[in-house]
Amino acid sequence: MAHKTELPSRDRALKGREEKMVVADKHAVNGNPTVEPFPVGMETIMFGMGCFWGAERLFWQLSRVFSTQVGYAGGFTPNPNYHEVCSGMRQQNDHGTQYRSAIYTSNPAQQELSMKSKVAFQQALDKKGHSLITTEIREGQQFYYAEDYHQQYLKKVPNGYCGLKGTGVSCPIGAGKDEL
Repeated sequence: MAHKTELPSRDRALKGREEKMVVADKHAVNGNPTVEPFPVGMETIMFGMGCFWGAERLFWQLSRVFSTQVGYAGGFTPNPNYHEVCSGMRQQNDHGTQYRSAIYTSNPAQQELSMKSKVAFQQALDKKGHSLITTEIREGQQFYYAEDYHQQYLKKVPNGYCGLKGTGVSCPIGAGKDEL
């Protein structure tokens, strides 16, 4: 059996389900669509940054972000629910492999920029004495919506828990407020 800090293998993963999670059609913060199809020319990218509530709120502040959705990616279980992805890993008060950091890109240009930013950010972190970046960066992962109550949670529950703290170190690539 896999340790609770490791993802299960494909053959040990939960079966999941064919039915997609039902979420609101409109974003609670900006009113834009939350489900595809998105407008022509829009790109999608997935960021795993620990608790998805606080990470999602960061993206609301960027003018070039059309819509945000929280969910699950990087595993083998189709359309999982929150309890199915829980495990024993930890970031602050958050526990489980679902809180690991990841960037899942949707095209080669995003992949290249993500890899370059990882190198540049690691150099900045090294100067401040931080450890190595462990963020997984892969192209072409499937996204599964989390339950609707998780979507734009900190808009719906303004005083809700958010353990997102960061390092205090800025990445020298795309450091502007509206750059991704």
